[in-house]
Amino acid sequence: MPTHVITGAGSGIGAALARRLHTRGDDLVLLARDAGRAKELAAAHPGARTLVGDLADPDKLSWAFSHQSLPDRVDSLLHVAGVVDLGPVGELTPKTWRHQLNVNLIAPAELTRHFLPQLRLAQGHVVFVNSGAGLNAHPDWSAYAASKHGLKALADSLRGEEHGNGVRVTSVYPGRTASPMQAKVHQQEGKEYDAARWIDPESVATAVLAALDLTRDAEVNDLTVRPGR
Repeated sequence: MPTHVITGAGSGIGAALARRLHTRGDDLVLLARDAGRAKELAAAHPGARTLVGDLADPDKLSWAFSHQSLPDRVDSLLHVAGVVDLGPVGELTPKTWRHQLNVNLIAPAELTRHFLPQLRLAQGHVVFVNSGAGLNAHPDWSAYAASKHGLKALADSLRGEEHGNGVRVTSVYPGRTASPMQAKVHQQEGKEYDAARWIDPESVATAVLAALDLTRDAEVNDLTVRPGR
């Protein structure tokens, strides 16, 4: 069975992807920020393996992985985890900038570096779940959008570098999706949150799986998913 490494499997799009892949019998390796979270993920997906590493501190991921067993083969690496903190440029602190850049950009780059040998072996697939903010930046979204614009650059560079090794790279740009992150965004914006107005995480998962399951004669480079209502 294919082996998938997934970040952000605890909620939203990541949880939907983990459920779908687990249901069809694929092998899962779920990244958790700490041992307690790893235990929760393992209980939710019986048979799945877990890795512990804090995306907010990418400098320590290499050390964390050196004390754990990594999979020998990776068919897909799904970068889904993310954080968002809104605010005008005049008020955002370096700490806020660093947190979003670490989780949304630097940690995905570091994880990809660690798993590239296994991805090359399997001629695997790297999926970056980006955001509409990775294509357009709006007021109060500068730090988050910068991290997501950087993620697009990471994906585009990686695609060119690894094409000859048979590694496929896809960026997915969902619009606003019903998730705990979206609830937080609405709270920061001072708006009422109505999940029914936004994309169901299952719909984004369907789009990601379509890219993953595409036959080897083609690949999806960029995929934009917008609310249908």
